[in-house]
Amino acid sequence: MKTENNPILEKSFKFSLEILEFTTALNAGSRYEIRGQILRSGTSIGANIHEGQRSESRADFIHKKKLAHKECIETEYWLKLCRESPNPPSPKELPQSLNEISRLLNSIISTAKKNQNRVK
Repeated sequence: MKTENNPILEKSFKFSLEILEFTTALNAGSRYEIRGQILRSGTSIGANIHEGQRSESRADFIHKKKLAHKECIETEYWLKLCRESPNPPSPKELPQSLNEISRLLNSIISTAKKNQNRVK
């Protein structure tokens, strides 16, 4: 699978870097212990996308992309929680970047499923 100049790989890696920066800004107090959740789910998106590029089969490829999409949904929840909480650091552009990645993943999964059905 193509890995160079791949928009989903580039966007998810950049998003992981932004997540690292955002979670560093969260205080270590008990109120912000969700930063570990955000860090895990937010960086897992790119890890699953990257891993899927070297999948063993089309079904494995689809599975990895679905896992990445689930992590997008979880990360969206944690970022919304931060945004709605009083006085936390703002996630700024993270929700928009996450939405772009999620839309790309939906398109990739849909296309891969269609192609999988044609092969059968």
